[in-house]
This record gives sequence, structure tokens and C-alpha cells, in this order.
Amino acid sequence: MSLPPGFLDELRSRTSLSQVVGRKVLWDKHKSNQAKGDMWAPCPFHHEKTASFHVDDRKGFYYCFGCQAKGDAISFVKDSENVGFMEAVEILAGEAGMPMPARDPKAQEKADRRTQLAEVMEDAVRFYRMQLKTGAAAGARDYLAGRGLDAAALERFEIGFAPEGWQSLWDHLTGKGVAPDLIMGAGLAKPSTRGGTPYDVFRNRILFPIRDGRGRAIAFGGRAMDPGDKAKYLNSPETELFDKGRNLYNLGPAREAAGKGQRLVVAEGYMDVIALVRAGFAAAVAPLGTAVTESQLQMLWRVADEPIIALDGDKAGLRAAHRVIDLALPLMEAGKSLRFALMPDGQDPDDLIRAEGADAVARVLDQALPMVQLLWRRETEGRVFDSPERKAALDRSLRETISQIKDPSLRHHYGSEIKELRWQLFRPQRASSPGPRRAWTPKGAPAAPSEAVKASLLVAAGPEGERRMREAVICATLIAAPALIEEFEAALETMDFADAEHRALCAALLRAEPGSAEAARAAAEAAIGAEALETLLSARHVAITPCLRHPGDLELARLTVAEEMAKLDAARGLEAEIAEAVEEAQEAGSEARTWRLSQAAAARAQATRAVQEDDTDYETGANGALIDRAERKSFAELLDNITFAKGRNSG
Repeated sequence: MSLPPGFLDELRSRTSLSQVVGRKVLWDKHKSNQAKGDMWAPCPFHHEKTASFHVDDRKGFYYCFGCQAKGDAISFVKDSENVGFMEAVEILAGEAGMPMPARDPKAQEKADRRTQLAEVMEDAVRFYRMQLKTGAAAGARDYLAGRGLDAAALERFEIGFAPEGWQSLWDHLTGKGVAPDLIMGAGLAKPSTRGGTPYDVFRNRILFPIRDGRGRAIAFGGRAMDPGDKAKYLNSPETELFDKGRNLYNLGPAREAAGKGQRLVVAEGYMDVIALVRAGFAAAVAPLGTAVTESQLQMLWRVADEPIIALDGDKAGLRAAHRVIDLALPLMEAGKSLRFALMPDGQDPDDLIRAEGADAVARVLDQALPMVQLLWRRETEGRVFDSPERKAALDRSLRETISQIKDPSLRHHYGSEIKELRWQLFRPQRASSPGPRRAWTPKGAPAAPSEAVKASLLVAAGPEGERRMREAVICATLIAAPALIEEFEAALETMDFADAEHRALCAALLRAEPGSAEAARAAAEAAIGAEALETLLSARHVAITPCLRHPGDLELARLTVAEEMAKLDAARGLEAEIAEAVEEAQEAGSEARTWRLSQAAAARAQATRAVQEDDTDYETGANGALIDRAERKSFAELLDNITFAKGRNSG
């Protein structure tokens, strides 16, 4: 039976050789280094007392220095179990959870084609590397030099350049006799939609060859030289050789470096990996234009037990880290986890190395957070837990998250760590014994404002900051409920915005397709940019808006917009009255002006109340409790009637 191309590679990548061999041998604990996948034992194929049988778990090969037996997991099962090749494959496939493929009579033909495609890719690598040395690539060389890449780096990473011509590579390869279907099968060219000659996929781009774990060129990543190009980075399309979710940039060299003790670092892009490797962090890899996938996580854990995810120090980097956490939780097991190194805000590893050197990156990696710490920060940061309901909601969210961990022991330890962090968050805060004692404050007195509160927009910017906050709530609500835009169109067109960004955003929403959430979101991004929009929507005063926490409730959204507009109108009215009063301050007092100011202040107070006041009249009882005055009067009259009745009866 012939196997389809790639099946054996996938089987080997899913199989841990040390686990397969470990069923037949007893490891030498003194000579073995499990953390590095460097395992030694007496050879199972010949009788000996010394540990001369070596397993390199990271590379997936074994070798006996006594009898010279060597091979991979398939050959070990075949020789140790005395079975044939296909039976050994079936045994390992069953253990790895891979169903055996149906019989494929054309498998050898496909394997031969993959070999041919790999050869075409090597031809393309050589062509693009030569193009980088031509006059047409002067701008590309200047860019690379500006990023700190010298000739040795260009050679080491085989960086090339695709010229601007539509058929440069096509003409080169066909001129060498390469079949057109192989060029397109390798993802190097696309057929013309007009029936003409196929055209090159990469044009006017710096190219980074992507190689698989065995060192074969399987794809390219291209960085556009034209600032106006829609795609700054472009990867090869998926082909028979290339599956972007099952490969990592720089995997082969990183695996070798990790085997020598280097820590495995997962960066975001090609330039980050190149910068890390040149700075001494040789075990650096990157996903290929997508978020980290399950297959890539499994590949990482076969290289190292605890890879470090190094992401850009911005909100997008943090969101990417959160996605990795959600992906990893169901896959983790004892000894297999992740750490997260968050770069300084606004920087990636390449930026940090160029600004502060390799030592700065080393410090960030040294401070990498265990996954449980970042999980806790995600669930608690920026939130207030001042009620039993909020605390219960946190507990429920954490229970649901931790329940995804399948390993019972690991799930137990995560629960214990979370309990400790929870206790630290909710424990009563007491003043420490050394040092001066804090001044006594009466029970129930408001706490002193924190530094974060003092620096907040509402405090620092005053009434102007309050206006901008209310405008942000209006904009966010209309994005979430675009069906209301027409209803408030007149008010929005005449609205006096305090923030120019909010003005541009509302203008774009008014021009967008009515009622379409997708159109509203696209118009908002086009008006102020995706990053600015994300900042607006993630602001605390926006995120807590009830209608945003209950999407789809159109009536709640309508009330929110109307209320915020009323508050803004009332505030502007009061400000106008005060301004007019100041101008007339030198004149004699006017009872009418005093009345106008009091009415404006009352209107503002009424508009800015969070809730309607209760009309019930209360008074304080002897025990400090609030008592309904009307109920107290009725009760007193009832007592008087009872007393009068008793007196008359006794008389």
C-alpha cells in the first residue's frame, strides 16, 4: 500500500520518539537530560550493561554506539516488534490518533511530484537571491540595511527580491525547461484571467524563503516595497508542499538550537525572528501570517516543553496572547505549557533590540509570565469586584475556563493557583505594622482618590473630558445599533462635538448604508482607523454602557443615545447661561438672570442623574434607619387610637 504525500511527515511530527522507545528501555537518569530531549539507555537490540543507545527526541532519531542501530520511530517499532513497515505505521498512527488513509494507487506519482515541486522552489530561491544583487533591488537593499541586516544576514536567511515585472520568474523558469504546471503548482505563478501568460505571484517584494523542518523550501513570505500596496506582507498560497497552519518560520534551525539548551521563542513575524536570531536567541520561530494554530502548538511542544510567546507590546499583541491561551487550555498536559513575554508598549522584539540591545530582550524573556498569570490578568484587569454578584460572575468565568483543561492533575493545580490569586485580590487590606500609622477616618467615609482616578480623563480634563466621554458612548452605541442612525440624524448633524475624531466618526456613520452593522463598522474604521476605533470601543466608560453589554436591545440603545444627548444639551445650556452671566457681571443684579441660572442648573442636575429619585419622603429614626414619613404618621395615629380606646374602657 502506498501512502499519500505528507502522511509520514505528519506521523513523525505527532510522535514522541522517547515515549515510543521508553516502553522498551530503562533510561539512564544520570546520563539523560529529559528537558533537552537527550536520552540514553542500554540498547534494546543487543545485550549490554552500559547506556550506549542514544535518542534525540527533538530530531526524532536514535543511534546505538555499540551495534550502530539507527532510525526513527517507525524503524524502531518495526525492529523491536518484528513487524513490517506498514504494520509499524499502523501502530504509530493508532497511538497518534491518525486514521490510516485509503489505498492510493497514485501515491508514488504524487510523491514524485512533490519532489519536483521542491526542486522548482529551490530554483526560485536562487533566482530571487540573484535579483537582490541587481540595480533594480537598490531600494530593497537600502531598506534591509536600514533594518540592520548586513551581507552575512542576507546570506544566512537567503533573503531575495522579486522584481516589478509580471513574468520575471516565469520567463526564467520556463527558459530552463520547467513545466508551467509545476511553476503554478509550487504557488509561484497564477493563471491570467484574460487568457494570457500566467503572471508571478510576487512582484516588487523582499522575499523570505520558508523551509519545513527537514530544510526543504516550501513557500515564500514577501514584504512589499510599495507603501501603497494593499498587502504589506504576502505569503505563498497553500500548495501540495505548503500548509501555513502546519509550519513555522525558521523551524529547523530553531529546533537544533533548542536541543542545545536555547529557550524557544515564538515571535510575530519574519523580521522579529531574524533580529532575535542575530541577537543570540537562535531558537526563534514565527507563525506564517495567521494566528497560532493547534498543529503549530503541538509542533512547539515537541521542540520545547515551555515555549515563550513573545508578542508586540500593544493591544493587538495582548489580544493575540489571549487567543493563544484559549487555544492551549484544552491541549495542555503535565509538563507542557506556555509563558508569555510582553514587549514594552508599542515595540516588537526587533524594535527593542535596535533600541536597547539583546540584554533588554533577555530581561523581558526572563520576566515571562506563566500562562495562569496572564489568564488571571485577562479576567480581572480593569474590572471592579465591589459586589457579591460581580465576584460570583468572576468565579463562574474562571471555573468555565479552567474546566477546559483535560489533565485532572493540571486542572487541580490551576484551580489552586487561581484560589490563591483570588484570596490576594479580595482579602481585607490592613495597614502594615512598621512605619507611621494612617490617620483615623470615620466609618463610611469615602476613600481618598487613587492616582489612577486623579489621572483619569474625567478628573484631569474636567467638563471637557466629560463631554468627550459622552460623545464616545453615543458613537459606540450607534456603531452597535446602526438602525438608530436615521432616527437621530438631525441631532447628529447639528451636534457640537468636543472631539474632532468623534465628529469624523459620526459623519462617516451618517454616510454609511442605513441599518447595516457591517457597513457601520467599516465606515468607522475608514474614518478614524482600526486602532483608534478599537481604543474607543475598549475604553472603560464605553465598555460598561448597558446597551453594549446587551447587544440587540434596540430600545435600550435608543434610551442610551437620547439620555447622553440630553445630558450634553443641558450641560451646554448651563455653560451658555454662565458665560452670559459673566459678561453681564458688571451690571446691576437681575432677578430674571438669577432665575435663569437656577433653572439651567436644575435642568443640568435633572439630566445628569443616573437614576430617577424616589418621591418617597423619609426621616431618620432613633436607631439610624430611614423610615417612610407617611407610614410613620399612620402608625402614630394608630397608636393614639389604641391608647384613647384603652383610656375610655378603663374609665
